[in-house]
Amino acid sequence: MDNSIYNNPLITRYASKEMQRAFSDEKRFKLWRKLWLALAESEMELGLGVTQEQVDDLKANAENIDYELAAKYEREVRHDVMAHVKAYGDYAKKAMPIIHLGATSCFVNCNAEAIMLDDALEILLKKLVNVMDKLKKFALKYKDMPTLGFTHLQPAQLTTVGKRATLWLQDLEMDYQNLMHAKENIRLRGVKGTTGTQASFLELFGGDEEKVKALERRVVEKLGYTKVYGVTGQTYPRKLDYNILCVLSQIAQSAYKFSNDIRLLQSMKEIEEPFEKNQIGSSAMAYKRNPMRSERIGALARYVISLPMNSALTASTQWFERTLDDSANRRIVNAQAFMSVDAILNVYMNVAENLVVYDKVIAKHIRAELPFMATENIMMACVKAGGNRQELHERIRVLSMEAGKNVKVEGGENNLLDLIKQDEMFKPVWESLDEILDATKFIGRAPSQTVEFIENEIDPILRRHAVLLGEKGDVRI
Repeated sequence: MDNSIYNNPLITRYASKEMQRAFSDEKRFKLWRKLWLALAESEMELGLGVTQEQVDDLKANAENIDYELAAKYEREVRHDVMAHVKAYGDYAKKAMPIIHLGATSCFVNCNAEAIMLDDALEILLKKLVNVMDKLKKFALKYKDMPTLGFTHLQPAQLTTVGKRATLWLQDLEMDYQNLMHAKENIRLRGVKGTTGTQASFLELFGGDEEKVKALERRVVEKLGYTKVYGVTGQTYPRKLDYNILCVLSQIAQSAYKFSNDIRLLQSMKEIEEPFEKNQIGSSAMAYKRNPMRSERIGALARYVISLPMNSALTASTQWFERTLDDSANRRIVNAQAFMSVDAILNVYMNVAENLVVYDKVIAKHIRAELPFMATENIMMACVKAGGNRQELHERIRVLSMEAGKNVKVEGGENNLLDLIKQDEMFKPVWESLDEILDATKFIGRAPSQTVEFIENEIDPILRRHAVLLGEKGDVRI
């Protein structure tokens, strides 16, 4: 690495090698050659003047890419596709006259890019279901552990640690459905010619429209696809990029929400992300255990969430059949969006499978708030013992205000239970207070909801993709 120039941190610090390869020049140019071969082979099969010897020549040199020669040609012709046509032809000399026959640059560019997006979605799918698998295990492990639930970041009613994790899981399930929809609707541009009319291929086949349609079907099938856009301009619709970036944005939103929750819980000392033996939290404050993994998720997610607007602008400013102001922009946006989400899911996996739960701190926080939440239960028990509901309500209100003052004004502990134990009006429940204040009686259906949700909605997804499971999260730096 040359440290004297700017190096993209997505490459040097965050994204996996797998995702970097998915958008590499090598991947792109090998796909170009695969497309040229499929085109020539299909043209031969349909009776054009392409010989088997030329097709064999293309096959023999498909992997033989001279990048320096292609770069030399591009400096001369200022056209990347034609530079690679010439470089390919210099090695596949017999095939040189028929490379790219009838095609436009977007035959290789758009079809290759659609395949690259599809392959990159497959990488994210693998990581997404692995995050779901790790959260599932966490949710089931802690499905019965009561914890304070919050609304408006104020203590509300109890939930369980596992039930809260199902909220993170449900976000990811929605992302999974959207990702699968995007993958299932990937289409290639196909064989459409310069402005999408297939005029060049119609000319090659002497006006035979059926052969032109057959050519497109054959080329697409050789690439492993069946769907093509029925009509295009010069490019595939740039709304495809926008739709896919919206899926990536949604994954980033889910991860961001998770990371914020973990940061809050770590501040409360209830749950922590992993912290390694030699890890340093602060250069100045040696005692600190900063949630750097969750913060990294948030930082990258914020970037990804901003990107669909960029693609929306590109899609909306394509003049007529196409304009080239999309090209430089898309080279940056699409690849960096995928690499960012790849990095997010790598860290998400690492955090989800190594969360540390401090049950005693959680129980302490419950004890500080549960007496307030249990006041109605205490009051009802006293009514059953013969008390007056209205008098009890007023008395417990007064005691609650006194206990609240002790906590907020005096900085003391919640002493509501002590006040109740000293008040004769509540004598009928003095002996049963511990039973009334059993936290497990305040969690409703949280444990069973957790199990039902996982069995009904998460397990079918994990079974469907069982072959992808077993990935480990990675934090590169």
